[in-house]
Amino acid sequence: MIEAGKPLLDGGGGAISLGWTDRLRRFPWSLLLLLLLTICLGFGVLFSAVGGEHNQWLFWRQVIQSGLGLGIMLFVAIVAGDRLYKRFAYLFYSGSLMLLAVTMVAGSVGMGARRWLEVGFFRLQTSELMKVALILALARYFQDHAKNGSLGWRDLGVPFLMIILPVVFIIKQPDLGTAVLLAGVGFAMIVVAGISWKVMLTLVLLFGASMPLAWNGLHAYQKQRIITLFSPERDPLGSGYHIIQSKIAVGSGGVTGKGFMAGSQSQLDFLPERHTDFIFSVLAEEWGFVGGVTLLVMYILIILRALLITEMANDRFGLLTVVGATMLFAIQVLVNVGMVVGLLPVVGVPLPLISYGGSSMVTLMIAMGLLAHVSLYSRQHGRSV
Repeated sequence: MIEAGKPLLDGGGGAISLGWTDRLRRFPWSLLLLLLLTICLGFGVLFSAVGGEHNQWLFWRQVIQSGLGLGIMLFVAIVAGDRLYKRFAYLFYSGSLMLLAVTMVAGSVGMGARRWLEVGFFRLQTSELMKVALILALARYFQDHAKNGSLGWRDLGVPFLMIILPVVFIIKQPDLGTAVLLAGVGFAMIVVAGISWKVMLTLVLLFGASMPLAWNGLHAYQKQRIITLFSPERDPLGSGYHIIQSKIAVGSGGVTGKGFMAGSQSQLDFLPERHTDFIFSVLAEEWGFVGGVTLLVMYILIILRALLITEMANDRFGLLTVVGATMLFAIQVLVNVGMVVGLLPVVGVPLPLISYGGSSMVTLMIAMGLLAHVSLYSRQHGRSV
């Protein structure tokens, strides 16, 4: 936890001014290399998942979206000045919240959910913007309201409201996966900002007590997904179909897998949503335990590299921004992999850098750009890896 009321490192004094040469020299290239390697691995899995030549447009669209995401990451990290994100954090949050509200009444509907706004030729999933906006807004709040000692109930009213408002909007879409992700990221940032153990214990007890109310508030299909988690065989051709086929794909891959584009579950269309939510199942079937572990090791290296940046943050805003961005990445990995192997309910969370989807890719690369930005403007840059 942060020792509230005390600045980090040298106190985060005046703004740091860097020339372009210094910005390039200070950039965490090792983080970018890990991201590139993971994205390239994803290209191979996606090419197989979409059926190779039959749906090449999906593959090439993902290549373009990934290139756009990498460009945005570099822009976010290098072009902006030292204090820009802190200055506009609340404005970005307010704008993202307004977009969520607009989506509720004017968004386009797909697969029974109202989650997108049509912007010309581009389809924007507004909840993706909120992921980054919430991180910056919470980091700004705790930077501005630093205090000695642990945070109590009076200190947490505004942060809780900042988390609850977008979560409610997103649940109404409905998009339970993103809502859970936002709540998890927000809670992690509150813990790191410094929360008293009494408040923490009370929150845990309240969370447990609220489960019956939360259950009654879920849609019928969401309840069915949770029930299916414990007994997918009850409805093998209905609600249990996704997870049963996914577990068959993962298990049949064995140690080394069936080979590239040789997975029966994916190539014969038994595995649903194989290019988005269940793409890890394709990887595990074709490349086996070795392929699955390789990807997980890449994820762990990215997370560890991100956590190293927390040691270099100049102030509370930088530290909490890194924590939020890292947790955004880590929770998505945990939920998606847990989902496809039958440990967590199917909630529609994409696999970072691997699943098809432009909005998700761009959001993650913005988060990675913020990580790089904090590293870039660190006064302890000599400790960078």
